[in-house]
Amino acid sequence: MSSFAQRCGIHDAQRELALRQTARLIDAAGLELVRFVWCDLHGVTRGKTLVASAAAHAMQEGVGMVSTLMLKDSSDRTAFKVFEPGGAAELPGFEFASNLLLLADPASFKQLPWTTGTGWVRGQPWFQNGQPVELDTRRVLQRALARLAEVGLAMKCGLEIEFHIYRIEDTHAQLDPEQAAWPGPPPAVSMIHPGYNLLTESWFDMAEEPLRIVQHTAQALGLPLLSLEIELGPSQVEAVFEATDALTAADNMVLFRNAVKQALRRAGYHASFMCRPPFPNIMSSGWHLHQSLVDAQGGNAFRRETPIPASTPADAQYTLSELGEHYLAGLLEHARAMAVFCTPTANGFGRFRPNALAPQSVLWGRDNRGAMLRVIGECGDGATRIENRIGEPAANPYLYLASQIHAGLDGIARKLKAPAATDAPYASTAAKLPTSLGEALHALRMDTALTAGFGQAFVNYFVRIKQAELLRFEQAEDRDEFQRREYFSRF
Repeated sequence: MSSFAQRCGIHDAQRELALRQTARLIDAAGLELVRFVWCDLHGVTRGKTLVASAAAHAMQEGVGMVSTLMLKDSSDRTAFKVFEPGGAAELPGFEFASNLLLLADPASFKQLPWTTGTGWVRGQPWFQNGQPVELDTRRVLQRALARLAEVGLAMKCGLEIEFHIYRIEDTHAQLDPEQAAWPGPPPAVSMIHPGYNLLTESWFDMAEEPLRIVQHTAQALGLPLLSLEIELGPSQVEAVFEATDALTAADNMVLFRNAVKQALRRAGYHASFMCRPPFPNIMSSGWHLHQSLVDAQGGNAFRRETPIPASTPADAQYTLSELGEHYLAGLLEHARAMAVFCTPTANGFGRFRPNALAPQSVLWGRDNRGAMLRVIGECGDGATRIENRIGEPAANPYLYLASQIHAGLDGIARKLKAPAATDAPYASTAAKLPTSLGEALHALRMDTALTAGFGQAFVNYFVRIKQAELLRFEQAEDRDEFQRREYFSRF
């Protein structure tokens, strides 16, 4: 009798080999538990923990998970009325909190470095009839990458992730049953460095203990960490990673973010990937996404050998290939609509303000950190790339990257031309980025090309869940407290 993985059409000789190797690794390491995890709409890993002896079978037959896990807003409330007639009519297969099956990729196996005897595998949800759940955000990126492949291109991404690390001083409120709420309060914290001394060595030395935990965790998981840095804000740090293919980059971001939170928590620290933690005098954190396209021969499709004739440094094709200019123009054309995938929380839009090393307007510049898009590289440079600076570190990586692909492909298909590069990113009269979650959701709904790229069904689903979050934010008596519990405590 065939296994569930075979009925799904994904179990081939390569997967069988990976399954056997993973089973041997689990046995050889004497593991007791294996976590089967999945990345939800908000970039948070969820799943079930199985005893090690059950892991190999579960990688063949799947692990049951309640379908409402895919319908949660950022507070963990279900945004669809699945028990009411027609409450999930637009989502066939999700009625009545029915079951999905989480099918893990045995090749994704890791042994967790911060706890004993525990393995980890990444899964994706399937319907019980063997059909893929297309609303899964990793599948959303896989479909976008398939669109790229159809025109002979692939995507390469490098990650720059700013975040905050705090020392936990007291967990009484967070764990006090008398104060339990939905969501509950975060721990009381103090800073690991006082900030406002960018890249200073002495602040790094002060913060070395938690940064060593970040380093060791990332490296033990095989993540391509390049550097750890002291950022400008109090208790703010940055991690930089080597460029990889896009799907690997997104997988790495999910793993890094959730792993370091757990490893640091065990050592008495609270890592927050919330853009603007709920304290005075903080600096916003961004997630700067470096991206380029790769052609069928593996070459950088953005690379230009010499400037186009009669061009100036303000022209896109002074540095970028023709295809690169079209891609750049596509990112600009759909910037307002893609913003909600890059900055998906009500908190993150406070970052878009003048003179804050964050963008405010829909502009590009040559090595300009005030512009939304920063073109990096010179003619003949194999590392020529575009850096998008509108992301927040809490973004779902799969949706962030997919939004770039759909916007860029529209620019390529329509052969869009980019405007001149800016040298005054905060003085421009160009279109402004959205300044609220509601404005960003409206911009997405109005963008027919981006909606077509993601699919109307996915956009409807995404907007419905984000609107539930937005409604609660707008109705909150204390919006700072809302963000403290909803984002700082969880993201």
